[in-house]
Amino acid sequence: MTTTFITGANKGLGHETARRLIAAGHTVLIGARDPRVGAAAAEELGARFIQLDVTDDASVAAAVADVERHEGVVDVLVNNAGIAGSAASPTDLTAADVQAVFDVNVLGIVRTTTAFLPLLHRSADPVIVNVSSGLGSVSITRDEARVESHVVAPGYTASKAAVFMLTAQYAKAFPDIRICAADPGYTATDLNGHNGPQTVTEGTDAIVGLATEGPGHGTGRFVDRHGDLPWG
Repeated sequence: MTTTFITGANKGLGHETARRLIAAGHTVLIGARDPRVGAAAAEELGARFIQLDVTDDASVAAAVADVERHEGVVDVLVNNAGIAGSAASPTDLTAADVQAVFDVNVLGIVRTTTAFLPLLHRSADPVIVNVSSGLGSVSITRDEARVESHVVAPGYTASKAAVFMLTAQYAKAFPDIRICAADPGYTATDLNGHNGPQTVTEGTDAIVGLATEGPGHGTGRFVDRHGDLPWG
């Protein structure tokens, strides 16, 4: 049985990832900040809820301790929690605006990855999936044929670029763990006001694929629903 922990799993991509992985036979642990909505989502899906705020070291430590007591291992960690941040124009953007985005989207991954490493190392095939975005890719955002090239969101895009580099560095640091980044694509979720041509199921294809592909696949990859993408 594969035990999977998903951060920010009470709605959107995290919720759909949980649903699909449960259907695939995973034991899924849902991490969410709000106990009410998190518990409701877990009950709906048939998962176990664990309170988790990725911006709070004590909350992350408590979540790890909870999993330690009950499951004792994590096979797959999906770092999904993320926020879009301020919609202010670059003219009005403040350091505090960007800091708030990085605290969730980047430092949240650092907190959870570091804290869950001991439980991941107990797995026979440990996997970390970091949910990033094509908006973090310089080449994609400079390609005028891509919708990402028309987006101006310095804080969010910079945070997702940082997720790419974290993924690449972690993959080098922990060769015994398969660590990859997933690009959901332009998917209609709360994060973007439910804009985007993709359904939430289509948006989770890359995440679910990385979580279920099994041993023998490469680490340090950037993947969308159509396959591997070049870095940069």
